[in-house]
Amino acid sequence: MSANKATVEEYMEAFRRGDHARILSCLTDDVEWEIPGHFRIRGKEAFDGHIEGEGFVGLPDIAVSRLTEEADVVIAEGTVRARRADGGALDLAFCDVFEMRSGRIRRLVSYLVQAG
Repeated sequence: MSANKATVEEYMEAFRRGDHARILSCLTDDVEWEIPGHFRIRGKEAFDGHIEGEGFVGLPDIAVSRLTEEADVVIAEGTVRARRADGGALDLAFCDVFEMRSGRIRRLVSYLVQAG
């Protein structure tokens, strides 16, 4: 496994565990994160503030079905289930596009669609 894919795997595992320090260690200081139609942020502090979505509880169930890499771009496809504070759940399919720099995540664009 390449260093870039290993970083993305570490990032996903850190998200599964809700480990902010591990997540942030995978990022460059000038990281950008965009979920089209929802938000665009820059910097680790802003990223940290979006790790847990408002109105959600517990840890997400994340399943990565495929990782694809070309040059310094890794694409992760999969599903995520997040539990809502009201007792419901949100099931999403995702495609995350990670632009890497020196083995860390420099930019992330997360495409999300409601599943099922």
